[in-house]
Amino acid sequence: MGPGPRGGARRRCKRLLYWVPVLFISAILCWSYYAYVAQLCLLSMGNIGEKVVCLIAYHLFFMLFVWSYWKTIFTLPMNPSKEFHLSYADKELLKREPRGEAQQEIFRRAAKDLPIYTRTMSGAIRYCDGCQLVKPDRCHHCSVCDKCILKMDHHCPWVNNCVGFSNYKFFLLFLAYSLLYCLFIAATDLQYFIKFWTNGLPDTQAKFHIMFLFFAAAMFSISLSSLFGYHCWLVSKNKSTLEAFRAPIFRHGTDKNGFSLGFSKNLRQVFGDEKKYWLLPVFTSLGDGCSFPTCLVNQDPEQVSTPVGLNSTTKNESHLFPAKTLRDSQSHLLTDSQSWTESSANSEKGKVGMTNPALTMENET
Repeated sequence: MGPGPRGGARRRCKRLLYWVPVLFISAILCWSYYAYVAQLCLLSMGNIGEKVVCLIAYHLFFMLFVWSYWKTIFTLPMNPSKEFHLSYADKELLKREPRGEAQQEIFRRAAKDLPIYTRTMSGAIRYCDGCQLVKPDRCHHCSVCDKCILKMDHHCPWVNNCVGFSNYKFFLLFLAYSLLYCLFIAATDLQYFIKFWTNGLPDTQAKFHIMFLFFAAAMFSISLSSLFGYHCWLVSKNKSTLEAFRAPIFRHGTDKNGFSLGFSKNLRQVFGDEKKYWLLPVFTSLGDGCSFPTCLVNQDPEQVSTPVGLNSTTKNESHLFPAKTLRDSQSHLLTDSQSWTESSANSEKGKVGMTNPALTMENET
């Protein structure tokens, strides 16, 4: 067998192994359903009213949990649109040209009309050599998926999927409903768990299901509460997990709150404008995932970089280049007090030369 088929078999085995955490969670969920419905509600609860209330509430949490978990797993991550990909001619030029002025010209031309505001640590345009595209803001290359993912948060092994723009709301709801599911089980199982230790339950197999059910629900509640609280904080600041660890870099420098628009608008970025859909795992996030409104409303992709020391003296002056408006699907997030001005600066555009550090080519993966 040649190296090709052997490599293909290895990749298939690896893909199967990625599903092990999902199968583990699914097995725990199936067992918890049996333990709670059959062993606790039907066999251990004596009060009919308590049985009915617990079964109805349990199935509501169970349905929302499974629905959001399913959507998180099987919603495909969104990739950058074709306008961010290099053209065939540019790809051929990259193969022939050495790193330097020629490649800088290629990236300058490719990023000229794109809504890009973030840069690399060296001030270069963010470019993915593997996908051969100019990275949109908040987009990162996932080494597991081997793709660039829009607004990538992290790759989660428990859902065997990248969590990003297309399914971040589903992931948040999955955390919320799984936490509520565990808290509900722990709360309603507590009195029977106490009876287990005081010999108040009959000596059947149900008592062991009740004991382990309480332990599992309590332990998962603790871990899920911390994770859910952390992501609630990220949403309130309009950050991803990656941006929390490494703040985004704009033309003026690093700004950890560059995408924050205020608590209410940050919340609507993820959950949308229609509150009636907030608690349902249906896609309602604002925007297209390729461009995002920022608090730096006058940052223009082709504006000449201003040294940090000159920011305080030039902040009241008119910009050299017209400020770009945001896309229609996102511009309503900005308040009316933030005006968008245009200044005729065609003569100034010629002053931007190839020595602009923001156009230095740097490959990121």
